[in-house]
Amino acid sequence: MSSQPGFPAFAIARLPRIEFGAGALRKLPAIAAQYGKRLLIITGASSFTASEAGKTLFNALQSAGFTWEIRRVTHEPSPHWVDETVAGLQGDSFDAVIGIGGGSPLDAAKAVAGLLKSGNSVMDHLEGVGPELPYQGSSTPFIAVPTTAGTGSEATKNAVLSVSGEHGFKKSFRDDKLVAEYAIIDPDLLATCPPAQIAANGMDAFTQLMEAYVSTRSNPLTDALALAGMEAVRDSLLAFYADPTDSVARSKMAYASLLSGICLAQTGLGSVHGVVAPLGAFHPIGHGVGCGMLVTEATRLNIDLLEARDADSPALAKYTAIGKLFRGRSHVDPVGARVFVIHTLETWAKQLHLPRLFDFGVTEADIPKLVANSRGSSMKTNPVELTDSDIANLIRACL
Repeated sequence: MSSQPGFPAFAIARLPRIEFGAGALRKLPAIAAQYGKRLLIITGASSFTASEAGKTLFNALQSAGFTWEIRRVTHEPSPHWVDETVAGLQGDSFDAVIGIGGGSPLDAAKAVAGLLKSGNSVMDHLEGVGPELPYQGSSTPFIAVPTTAGTGSEATKNAVLSVSGEHGFKKSFRDDKLVAEYAIIDPDLLATCPPAQIAANGMDAFTQLMEAYVSTRSNPLTDALALAGMEAVRDSLLAFYADPTDSVARSKMAYASLLSGICLAQTGLGSVHGVVAPLGAFHPIGHGVGCGMLVTEATRLNIDLLEARDADSPALAKYTAIGKLFRGRSHVDPVGARVFVIHTLETWAKQLHLPRLFDFGVTEADIPKLVANSRGSSMKTNPVELTDSDIANLIRACL
């Protein structure tokens, strides 16, 4: 049977088995037991292991006869950290790797799981750095358990690794074989997130949803998921920021974050992620905060350029749809709807107390270097092509 006229063909890459819901963490021992009883657990500094949820999980694992090693990620993971961890674990045999935490522990666990069996350096496979050798696998089974609502790493095939400083970079180790076997999303794990983290993670999730929605590689399925995710952010981000104990709000944000990961894995992203990568590599700026600082001006720029160059662009119609979603009504003229998108993002930035680039020491003198390093894969799927001058103006507007 042929597809309906005008309805495009599309493909969806591999996703994890998803277990979503309050209390879902209780399923972890039974899920892990499918692979064996020897686990490598990669988590953050101490927040999870010291929490009641962490203590309950480790007691359950012990009662079920598991043994495990723990490795901790205290900052965004670097290639050196991954290689050092993999080298230090050679000679041990793990049945599964469990990543528990925010985007950094999940990305670190994803990379380590991919390299434990071969012992290779991640630098062999990191895109845009080194020889970029094809990844042959195989990966140790990986189970992702996010404790924040932002990165969507539990649903993606890429592990983002960073080197900070003057010659820094932020690049991905990316392959379908790295996708988690299971993603366990338990919104109750978000209850201890501090407000600043909620703001940064929430803006990361929203940016991923919106950029995936207007991406040049979007498709009907990701469009539906992205719209559902943005609606969840609309209804819950500010409420979750104001009260982390709001179980409804945190459940919606956990859902939005998951959808953002699914969407970005299928469609790619846009200019915010193109710029935020070098921004985080050269300056002490967390990924989510960077997204929050850039997304308003990046959206304004995309809309302005599309209105000037391509009034019939599908992406422009999508920005209109986002404005209507934010407004909560369908009878809004297109220009007014797009203006309301910018108004909403400006309002969120104020209410979430997001900083500006100059708060992190970014100056006019830094712009050329940031522009020169912003042409990664994310920029390729932005809905309108940006010149170096456009990107410089975007960064300048966020200082």
